[in-house]
Amino acid sequence: MIHVVKADPNHVQGIADVCINATRATYKDIYTQEYTDRVIVEFYNSERIQEEVNHSNREWGGYFVALENSEVIGACGGGMVSETAGEVFVLYLEPNRRNEGIGSKLLEAVTTQQKESFHATEQWVSVQKGNLKGIPFYEAKGFVYKHEQTGYANKESDDYRSLRYYRKL
Repeated sequence: MIHVVKADPNHVQGIADVCINATRATYKDIYTQEYTDRVIVEFYNSERIQEEVNHSNREWGGYFVALENSEVIGACGGGMVSETAGEVFVLYLEPNRRNEGIGSKLLEAVTTQQKESFHATEQWVSVQKGNLKGIPFYEAKGFVYKHEQTGYANKESDDYRSLRYYRKL
């Protein structure tokens, strides 16, 4: 049985592993290897995840993890980006665990936190242009495309585009 819980320090390596595996699987045909490695080094290193697990607040609500037999198989986190707007910053699953409802459970945990603890009335997410795994998932959850913008981790020579999606809560 799969349980979704707020992450604790015991989950740090599992979160890193899931995020790294899913990033590589999701973006292998979209990003260059150099870009993917840069994102992984910046966001999914154990030190950063440890800090994010230990310190949550309104802007970063912390990680939630999907566990099966104490093993992390999915991770999700978000925070508030304005007084009423929440954002999903990260949602990844082990690549071989898609289409089991795990992502839905993780999204629900973050959404509940944003609504109940922070009084969010809307929610945003950025999805990489060309991400044919993420886009249909978020659209099925009621997110609506709003606009395109420059990718968050772009350097001057990069032209990756991020699609901004929104939904009312």
